[in-house]
Amino acid sequence: MKIVRKDIVRDGPGSVKMVPVDSDDLWFAYNLIATGDSVMAVTVRKVLRQAASGGRDAERVKLKLEIKVEEVADYDTSGAVLRIRGKNILENEHVKIGAFHTLELELHRPFVLRKDVWDSLALDVLQQASDPAASADLAVVLMQEGLAHVFLVGKSVTVTRSRIETSIPRKHGPAIAGYESALNKFFENVLQAFLKHVDFAVVRCAVIASPGFTKDQFHRHLLLEAERRQLRPIIENKSRIVLVHTTSGYKHSLREVLDATNVMSMIKDTKAAQEVRVLKDFFNMLSNDPSRACYGPKHVEVAHERLAIQTLLLTDELFRNTNTAARRKYVNLVNSVKDSGGTVHIFSSLHVSGEQLANITGIAAILRFPLPDLEDLEM
Repeated sequence: MKIVRKDIVRDGPGSVKMVPVDSDDLWFAYNLIATGDSVMAVTVRKVLRQAASGGRDAERVKLKLEIKVEEVADYDTSGAVLRIRGKNILENEHVKIGAFHTLELELHRPFVLRKDVWDSLALDVLQQASDPAASADLAVVLMQEGLAHVFLVGKSVTVTRSRIETSIPRKHGPAIAGYESALNKFFENVLQAFLKHVDFAVVRCAVIASPGFTKDQFHRHLLLEAERRQLRPIIENKSRIVLVHTTSGYKHSLREVLDATNVMSMIKDTKAAQEVRVLKDFFNMLSNDPSRACYGPKHVEVAHERLAIQTLLLTDELFRNTNTAARRKYVNLVNSVKDSGGTVHIFSSLHVSGEQLANITGIAAILRFPLPDLEDLEM
């Protein structure tokens, strides 16, 4: 996120002008903008004008509007558009004050966000968004025979860039020639998607993952074709292409990719890798020493009252609560755990680890000391 201008007071009012430069930035904006904030941006609106003939003509006019946010309506990951809805508060000849409008925030288009209170969580999100060192993308080609997905794993968003499906006949009997031909066609389609979506200037490494030998066959095809066609990006970065075994070519197997030692060593200081590591630690603790792990708002709250939380895990969904009091409660919990020497990890609900955490209420904790009586409390 490019920050153009910042004028804010911690726990007080202020505004920030920013420009989203990638899909991660729109996700940060999605987590920053809350009901009651105001957002100013250039938008296009259909305006009716009186025509000379006496009728009315509709034309699209570009204008600057500022809306008081009533709903953060929709974040479209594939189209990289964030839609927010509210009432206009900026005097304008085409749009009355108080009229409803939906603003669409898009890549490379600046907007200004004003808040009455910039709490610690909002400031942390802003800091992460504007930290170029935190941008650590990973490209993953997850495949099985006849099916491949190309994913880009960013700071906070996992985006499906391409899905390739090819019907491949069985490799027995007279169909063997058709099998080879279909497999080569499939690999060529995956290669084209790889060239289109994997930019080694951005990603730290590219992973090819599959069950069986499909990954090895495609890797061989990729390197042979790179030499034959002199595809410099692949030739120069072949040491950054790693192979991983997974149980399928579907998205849920991304968890296995992020868990792989050879991938972890290349992305160990990234947010996605930290999330995977911490969640693994939590589940290990839950299995091996359950009195030192808990989840669910009630259990975590009691553990915190006893100053027992060593590591707090939350999903970012908890902070998008339209109930201001609920958001304030979680912000206070985060601050309090940090003040008592604990660490806090806020998981992106658009990463596989965030989805896992959301499945167990979205809040969990690893404890400093055992609290066996927690299990007797109702969730």
